[in-house]
Amino acid sequence: MTEELSSLAAALHTAKHFEQAALTTSRALLRMAEQELESSPFAGKGGLLRGGVHLRPADAYSRLVALERETRETLSPGEEALPLADGPQAALLASASAWRAVVEYGCAISIDVGLGTMRPHQESARPLSSPLPAAAFPLESQRRLLSREATHVCVLPLRMPGGRIDGMIALEASCMAALGQEFIWRGMGSRLQLAVDLAAPFLTGLPPRPGGLPPETDEYLPVVGTSMASLMAVLRVFAQQEETLLISGPTGAGKSRLARWCHERSPRRQCRFESLDLMTIPEDLQMAELFGWRKGAFTGAVRDNAGGLARAEGGTLFIDEIDKLSLKAQAGLLHVLEERTYRVLGDDGSEQRANVRFIVGTNANLPESVRRGTFREDLYYRINVLPVRLPPLDARRDEIGPWARYMLARHHREKHPEGVARMAPEAERWLVQGSWPGNLRQLDNLIRRAYTLAMVEQGSATPELELRETHIRQALAYETGAVRDSPLVEALSQAARAFVLEARRREAPLDIELAESLRGFVLAEAVQQVGREEAFRLVGRESLVKSRNHQKALKQEVKKAEALCHEVGQLVPPTLVQAGGGEPS
Repeated sequence: MTEELSSLAAALHTAKHFEQAALTTSRALLRMAEQELESSPFAGKGGLLRGGVHLRPADAYSRLVALERETRETLSPGEEALPLADGPQAALLASASAWRAVVEYGCAISIDVGLGTMRPHQESARPLSSPLPAAAFPLESQRRLLSREATHVCVLPLRMPGGRIDGMIALEASCMAALGQEFIWRGMGSRLQLAVDLAAPFLTGLPPRPGGLPPETDEYLPVVGTSMASLMAVLRVFAQQEETLLISGPTGAGKSRLARWCHERSPRRQCRFESLDLMTIPEDLQMAELFGWRKGAFTGAVRDNAGGLARAEGGTLFIDEIDKLSLKAQAGLLHVLEERTYRVLGDDGSEQRANVRFIVGTNANLPESVRRGTFREDLYYRINVLPVRLPPLDARRDEIGPWARYMLARHHREKHPEGVARMAPEAERWLVQGSWPGNLRQLDNLIRRAYTLAMVEQGSATPELELRETHIRQALAYETGAVRDSPLVEALSQAARAFVLEARRREAPLDIELAESLRGFVLAEAVQQVGREEAFRLVGRESLVKSRNHQKALKQEVKKAEALCHEVGQLVPPTLVQAGGGEPS
């Protein structure tokens, strides 16, 4: 044992990155387990299959590495190349229930896959939030592991000083002869845990492997910096799974875009991706929007309506702001996740099958919501299967410049499909040096503002445009209130100048009645930022919300704004399309 630990310690001290340390640790643990198996009553009746390192500080995955049996046989001991878990063969090596048990008990867990039982290697040294019965291993996890020939699994916590657990290591073995019997895990558990405790600081402290292929980009995720490379490697695995994916992160960081990216890389990509933003759905309509309704199911239900589950049939349903779900709707969603069935509101017929993959998003601390009693604990454990945390934009500085260039080009294409918009190097430097508490949404709003300034200065008709430092400075000044004049007054003055410039450019007059379209643009922007009901409260029209006339009023104002766009021959901006509930024209 001393020789094994000394050899592991020496190898870890030479490791330069996480992947190398993970390879070293997995090899050592599998070698120890193989030796124990050969000296056990099950010698010659089974073997070790694979090991996996799951790094998930603060309960969210950041890195995932799997080492298969055939890989161990082909790599030399000093070889650094470690295949990242980026394919179906690298499915999760332990269930969410096993992770919960490891965290709750603070020790290793042995799993008899055939019997569906989990046993801690020692009694919990900490109070449990709720009892964990011995037979608590989910049937779906049993089937997944048995399909990969795994009959016995040992899950060991990555314990840090002070008792914090930042991840786990899972070892899988195949030994049909040991089903229902005590396997090797508990007998050698203390030795395995000692080796893991030795490796834990290296696994959690070393940076990811540098270099390699640049991160892949596509139309759904056009910018991926090296700061996101490790997380994207994990998400490539998670995208292939059927289990619920939980994406947490600050508002405006890009959770919905990431959810769509995962759908497009999943086996369900040929079917629909449907999104429900609970921020924009009144609490009393959440169940209806989720399950759908029949005519007459409630006041205002004047026709049948398919809910999110039906619209996403065969595909993916993304539920954003899951923390805004009412307790009643939480109970309904929990039933769907457990039984995969639901009933349309007002329908007395049979239940419908829910053939969808769930992705949920939140910017809230769900464990804290559970403690406050505003979020069901059982639902939290059902959605916390594949958790990832999207970092704020301030932590992804290498992405700020590329995102700004992408946003500028997109805005310019809306007005000049064949035109070119460039960002001056000094303008990009100003952006990279700034702070972005509002994340990608704030950056996009700033680029829109700076773009408008550049158009006013250089002329809206020009197909070529350069965004300069002065435009960025002025746009930032409006945002921080660092200018003497009111940003609103100045922005309205700019809009007026743009209106007059457009009228002068045309051969026919531009009816001043179209200036009323500003109300539609204002409401659309407010809806994007705070949701429909809050938008009307924000602009002093709460009475329309109380009388339930705000939806009609919004559509009327959006139509005026769309009329202006059509009159001047421009595409309708996405904010108007989304606010009006239509499709881009």
